[in-house]
Amino acid sequence: MLGEQVDVVARNNVTVSGTGRPIVFAHGFGCSQDMWRFVAPEFDDHQVVLFDHVGAGRSDLSAYRPGKYDSLEGYAGDVVEILEQLDLNDVVLVGHSVGSIIGLLAANRIPSRIGALVLVGPSPRYIDTDDYTGGFSQADIDALLDGLDANYFGWAESIAPAMMGAPDQPELSDELSDSFCSTDPTIARHFARVTFLSDNRADLPRVGAPTLIIQSRDDVIAPVGVGRYVADHVPDSELVILPVTGHCPHLSAPAQVVAAIRNFLP
Repeated sequence: MLGEQVDVVARNNVTVSGTGRPIVFAHGFGCSQDMWRFVAPEFDDHQVVLFDHVGAGRSDLSAYRPGKYDSLEGYAGDVVEILEQLDLNDVVLVGHSVGSIIGLLAANRIPSRIGALVLVGPSPRYIDTDDYTGGFSQADIDALLDGLDANYFGWAESIAPAMMGAPDQPELSDELSDSFCSTDPTIARHFARVTFLSDNRADLPRVGAPTLIIQSRDDVIAPVGVGRYVADHVPDSELVILPVTGHCPHLSAPAQVVAAIRNFLP
């Protein structure tokens, strides 16, 4: 058991600090646990758990298996293993972007361990259909993935400012670009395809935990309509629309994200 626990902790570069109700932070595509550095310290009355998805940050790259991570369920399985190895209960799971959907999938697997969800900029499906607006056409996503395949580093540099949406804080766009560029390109390409081609709409009604959706007013990746869709389909949920721009409010407007989480938690 000890060997398994050490393996999980090392695999996902898990860090734990503090005591109290556990709060676990799951980062988004191309990022790492460092992206929570403005938010996580504000919850020093909790046991704070941070980790890197396999293939990101300082995770164990040798643990990456394309077959396992052909769907978001592979990443959700890692979250389940982390919570089980640390024996965490009544967890507040905070996820950003695809990390929020991964957290949601984990909550559906082990509802007894997860007491609340916070989804920052979630999108259960990026591609529009006849009865759903995800914000992108199939052609849009094909072009995005083709650009990523053709020149990953150029793609990262070009998309980071649009995603961050904070022109008055250019250092944050540079950081996001650097984070993308520090990820192994092969793994990043695979994760991007899994992320942008996934459809997890059917998983939303299965959520049993109280859920907060935090949505930026203007987000090129997850438009407000997507946030409203998630709120309409997750049973016990509430939507907070922040008066900010960009897909990463935990970096560009951390005080507002912290306040929204604090107001949500009992």
